[in-house]
Amino acid sequence: GTDFLMDFFTTDVATRNALLPLLTVVVLAQPLNAFVFAADGILQGASQFTFQAKAMALSGSAAVGAFIGLEYLGMDNGIPPGTDTLVHVWYALVFLQLMRGLTSFLKIVDKEGPIELLKTP
Repeated sequence: GTDFLMDFFTTDVATRNALLPLLTVVVLAQPLNAFVFAADGILQGASQFTFQAKAMALSGSAAVGAFIGLEYLGMDNGIPPGTDTLVHVWYALVFLQLMRGLTSFLKIVDKEGPIELLKTP
């Protein structure tokens, strides 16, 4: 279970307690990260650097907004005290990747996009 996985990182009880609420989020985010990194490769291969810069600015701004909402406006879901900021950072990172994935997907499938993925003859 989780004890086996956390043994790779630390045996410190306080650190393990801080990592516990993050474990599920970090594990479940990996397929999203894989998609985003693959989409990055497609867009970079198609020389869509300007689009990527703009999409990253939008995604980064949205992630900062998500962090502020969680951290300062109390929009969390009962996260244990003492680990809430760390969890909020990771939630914001997942939101960053979600926004990057969404913007990349929309660009890739766009009929004016860099590849003929969904174009009809």
